[in-house]
Amino acid sequence: MLAKRIIPCLDVKDGQTVKGTNFVNLRQAGDPIELGEMYSRQGADELVFLDITASHEGRKTFARTVERVAERVNIPFTVGGGISEIADVERMLAAGADKVSMNSAALRRPELITETASRFGSQVCVVAIDARLDNGTWMCYLNGGRIPTEKPLLEWATEAADRGAGEILFTSMNHDGVKTGFALEALAMLADRLTIPVIASGGAGSMEHFRDAFTIGHADAALAASVFHFGEIGIPQLKKYLKEEEIWTLISRSLAVLCQP
Repeated sequence: MLAKRIIPCLDVKDGQTVKGTNFVNLRQAGDPIELGEMYSRQGADELVFLDITASHEGRKTFARTVERVAERVNIPFTVGGGISEIADVERMLAAGADKVSMNSAALRRPELITETASRFGSQVCVVAIDARLDNGTWMCYLNGGRIPTEKPLLEWATEAADRGAGEILFTSMNHDGVKTGFALEALAMLADRLTIPVIASGGAGSMEHFRDAFTIGHADAALAASVFHFGEIGIPQLKKYLKEEEIWTLISRSLAVLCQP
């Protein structure tokens, strides 16, 4: 089995990390820069930093905030929120981000994926997809899950991959924040049909859920927020558990952190 990744996600609103249930009822979870630094020390494989209001309110992610986060972490770092044109991608990469995540803008203008991959490489381009199971079909949503579309999940993920996306970050809106496990069937459908990595998001509530995302959902990485932010699951302990389950992750130094006196 290829090495898997554990990715804490920092959803940021008004400068604070927040977390809600089904994309609403947000509560504060701490300073995103301090959290990012802590996760880096604990052995997270990557970080994702999302300004969850940027697309909806037309704001841009502040480059200086990205710079401050990048200064204090030493693992790959993805930035999303308000990425709507090549200039935004260039600005975030120049500020220190390793990758950019695009969601609503890519759905509205898929050429943005092609342009980003052509100019900076597919490894920079993460296409985030918020989808909900509606009447038996997984459908994509815009603007942080606020606006439904007529685009089926698999169709859009396939097009994004064909256009040059390096990864798909799939968030199940049905599972987001409820801690009952990831959308395993949808994950497996994507992972088995696509030739690029799929990141699972939405639903993590226990260590077993991460295991299932990898073994049943065939995900390449698993992303979570509140279970990390509120101390329900420790990254070193999660890495130790996954190792016992014969699931290997990229960064093993968290085991050393766990064993420190």
